[in-house]
Amino acid sequence: MSFDTARSVRVRVNGEPREASVEVRTTLADFLRDALDLTGTHVGCEHGVCGACTVLLDGQPVRSCLMLAVQAEGAAITTVEGLADGEKLHPLQQAFWDHHGLQCGFCTPGFLLTAKAFLEENPRPSDEEIREAISGNLCRCTGYHFIVEAIRSAARP
Repeated sequence: MSFDTARSVRVRVNGEPREASVEVRTTLADFLRDALDLTGTHVGCEHGVCGACTVLLDGQPVRSCLMLAVQAEGAAITTVEGLADGEKLHPLQQAFWDHHGLQCGFCTPGFLLTAKAFLEENPRPSDEEIREAISGNLCRCTGYHFIVEAIRSAARP
């Protein structure tokens, strides 16, 4: 029995059709970073615990370190690179900037995409709801206070 170890993966990333051939064991995170050169998706724990690799798959947050690229075939993916509108930051990005919601920035893409999906479902959340929504994203630099402030600010412009 013969098995191919590479597959062509076709997806729409940040609104653009993209395709690349990858080994079938390639994670979605590695596909985005290595095959598509979208390095804003960060790989932290590689166990789905830290949330740094979070992207939106058909509008829903997923841990791209836990998903194989071949599983995303035909999907629409949003990475942190797809948030800004040209030179204009997405309101969440601007809120993180304005409220000092980041320090080293490693975890920030995952927080931004998690918050984007959350605010689309709950545009007027309480601070407790924000904390619950981001509870799966870890940051080693902040106390989360400014991250919550930033998300609250983006929710209530």
